[in-house]
Amino acid sequence: MNTSTWTLVVGGLIGLALTGFGVKVLVTGQAPASTARAFGSVREAGLYHLFFGVALILLVGGTKLPGEKTSIVTAVVAVILALWAIVRYRPKRQKEVDEHR
Repeated sequence: MNTSTWTLVVGGLIGLALTGFGVKVLVTGQAPASTARAFGSVREAGLYHLFFGVALILLVGGTKLPGEKTSIVTAVVAVILALWAIVRYRPKRQKEVDEHR
């Protein structure tokens, strides 16, 4: 397995893990204490991880899908999802986390 394939596999697995974690948090309504403290709500934590995971899967998967512009389109969609997660669901700043302890 060459380096680029190995990197794509690892990236895809990380994306799947983030997506799975986000789905689990959303379905159960529970998150680990450190994750719950870092976000405004458990729902925000789940969506943040879900969007980042899906974005990473799109970014990795788009490199192997057929079509001339497929990788560009999937990369743009992945960046939009990641930006949406950062702007809308980002973790609280450290000062905000310390105030909630």
